[in-house]
Amino acid sequence: MVGVGIVGYGYAGRSFHSYLVPLAHGLELRAIASSSSEKRERIVRERGCRAVATLDELLADPAIDLIVLATPHDTHAALAIRALEAGRHVVTDKVMCLSVAEADAMIAAAERAGKLLSVFHNRRWDWDYQTLRQVIASGLLGRPYLFESAVMTYGAPRGWRADSERSGGVLYDWGAHLLDQALQLVDAPVVEVGSHVVHAQQEPPIGNLGRISLRFANGVLFEITCGNLARQSKPRWFVLGDRGSLIREGLDPQEPAMNRGNIDAAREEPAARCRVRTTVADAPAELQVDSVRSSWKSYYQNISDVLHGKADLAVTPQSVRRAMAVYEAATESQRLGHSVPVSI
Repeated sequence: MVGVGIVGYGYAGRSFHSYLVPLAHGLELRAIASSSSEKRERIVRERGCRAVATLDELLADPAIDLIVLATPHDTHAALAIRALEAGRHVVTDKVMCLSVAEADAMIAAAERAGKLLSVFHNRRWDWDYQTLRQVIASGLLGRPYLFESAVMTYGAPRGWRADSERSGGVLYDWGAHLLDQALQLVDAPVVEVGSHVVHAQQEPPIGNLGRISLRFANGVLFEITCGNLARQSKPRWFVLGDRGSLIREGLDPQEPAMNRGNIDAAREEPAARCRVRTTVADAPAELQVDSVRSSWKSYYQNISDVLHGKADLAVTPQSVRRAMAVYEAATESQRLGHSVPVSI
């Protein structure tokens, strides 16, 4: 068994990592670190493993082989490098870090240590995303040329997520998943990045609406929008191809099921499924597509399989470094007030 230690017991550490790790064959959750004594009591009660105060205590335990960082974004690089240099494999929550330079330093540390480094992009296994990939592969849309990907909520983030210095900003939470999906969906370099952040209210300081527009070398336009002050949602996906179109409402159902204690019980309303308009047998057709029932459990199962020599790594740090380069271009676009040419 690969022994796992998690750093952090906020929402990500409690609801995602400490729930999903024990579900992977070949991984064993052995300890969780939290600086809060109240949270350490909860760890023992809720997860039944050892609770410690610091990363150093986890690194002092030879039974812990893999460190999972469920900590604020601005801590990922330093903590990951420390764990890698101590001879441990590392998974960081998204976002990977806050700059390309930090990403490069993390990748270099992993290569020097000969250890695994990955980023928790569980939403590569979202039902809507996997269904979209299947629809594109089927040819029902023809050649996609426009993607609009959006998550609009109503409720200000709390704690460190509301601090742009620690979190990165409004585009670094949900936006990290949407950007990762964009770069996986379109098989071409990014040649132009445009970005805007709207501060409709003074709070939170990270802003209320963020948008990134990507133009790819093959002509595809990809629009990403995230907001925390929206009483009306947008479609999760709106995709146009030269043969058909797709629309999808609502979020992946796995998170609420996981929070109720059984991710396998995830269900979605039929109305939330992807709807496709296309041509079938030379006649217009409207189809409702059954969702691909992928599972977030696949992320940590892949980590286990890699560490046991049974698989290749699904979420490589190099693939996530590309997103960090887009983020840097987006920041430059926001500063200049216009799109910037890139080669990413």
